[in-house]
Amino acid sequence: MTENLLATLCMIGALLPVGAAALDGRVTDAQSGQPIPDALVTAGQNVVRADAHGRFSIDTALGTIAARAPGYRRSEPAVKPDQAGQLEIRLAPFRPKALYLSFYGIGDKALRQAALDLLDRTELNALVIDVKGDGGMIPYKSTVALAGEVGAQRIITVRDIRALVDSLRQKGVYLIARIVVFKDNPFALARSELAVKTRGGAIWRDREHLAWVDPFRQEAWKYNLDIAVEAAAMGFDEIQFDYVRFPDAVDVVYSQTNTEQNRVGAIAGFLAEARKRLAPFNVFVAADIFGYVCWNLNDSYIGQRLEVLAPELDYVSPMLYPSGFQYGIPGYHDPVAHPQEIVALSLKRAVERSGLPPLKFRPWLQAFRDYAFDRRQFTATEIRQQIVAAEAFGSDGWMLWNPHNNYSSDGLRERMPVMPPHSTELR
Repeated sequence: MTENLLATLCMIGALLPVGAAALDGRVTDAQSGQPIPDALVTAGQNVVRADAHGRFSIDTALGTIAARAPGYRRSEPAVKPDQAGQLEIRLAPFRPKALYLSFYGIGDKALRQAALDLLDRTELNALVIDVKGDGGMIPYKSTVALAGEVGAQRIITVRDIRALVDSLRQKGVYLIARIVVFKDNPFALARSELAVKTRGGAIWRDREHLAWVDPFRQEAWKYNLDIAVEAAAMGFDEIQFDYVRFPDAVDVVYSQTNTEQNRVGAIAGFLAEARKRLAPFNVFVAADIFGYVCWNLNDSYIGQRLEVLAPELDYVSPMLYPSGFQYGIPGYHDPVAHPQEIVALSLKRAVERSGLPPLKFRPWLQAFRDYAFDRRQFTATEIRQQIVAAEAFGSDGWMLWNPHNNYSSDGLRERMPVMPPHSTELR
């Protein structure tokens, strides 16, 4: 056997017995040693789900073995079976507690450093970073050719994204790549045939005067999934799709009939294709949903129906900002005065609706001034109340949103200082 062939078989350390095409193993908790049921195990495009005892059997071909499960860090693709041909993959428990950095925020040294300082000093351990932001712009020099063609590279805020990702990973920061999908002004303007249209045939624009691409169009799917694959290859732990929905407008025209069945099918279809494209990277796949999607039985007229979307995702991330609940929820008609109840009851409702475990949810929480009711500032009290609700529910962590990336330690637990070991040396 040549050295090159041996290196190919090793596939970054996943050395299988010669001639083997299948591998049996078990996924366990690295701390307790207990099995992790329903963990996802990947080998190239092959994906299997572990059983209730954490056991799996997977066709490996020459694929690299890796695994992931909600509530844990994903495994590195460098594992070997034991002498009996059995493989044990140990996953470390982990709950992301994240701040969001926008297209401009990740490129601004002061904002980025302020966020990193908070990660050093508080319980925070994760960052959500715009890989494609609300304006459709990508902050780094992308290898996706279409990004340059449609004008998504007019402004570059991060000169060396790979070095930045590597440095953050070395610090142990869990990295979430946020990709704004169908709200895409440069793409829609550059490819007007793919844009959402008015009944008169003009390009439709939202309240921010931004154009959207038609969620039914496969060209829009491919562009966003190419960006997602690029982010996964860079080393992001999770790909989070935002604005993965239809615009909340009625007087618009799409390339297919605007029915609930078609809308839900398009969004679920996009997420299913995302899972397929991202399978070789063993990244978590997540999507942001409106807070009211936890409550509404229909698709909220935007293609988001919880029961249909959730099976395609590792994490569902409802945006539970009290300011976003303009109609309140049952029993609470002034949501900004009851942030803890808004978060707790919405998550409870989502679990009842979906039948999913709490670990499948990681909510967005409000860390910005109210805009819909009394303009109150969300201070330590309101922020902590939301966090308490999410953690009591048992969600897989939480994420703080501030559109200006203006964060403080308000409401956050400080990290315990690392004390030097006691000396036993006689003086």
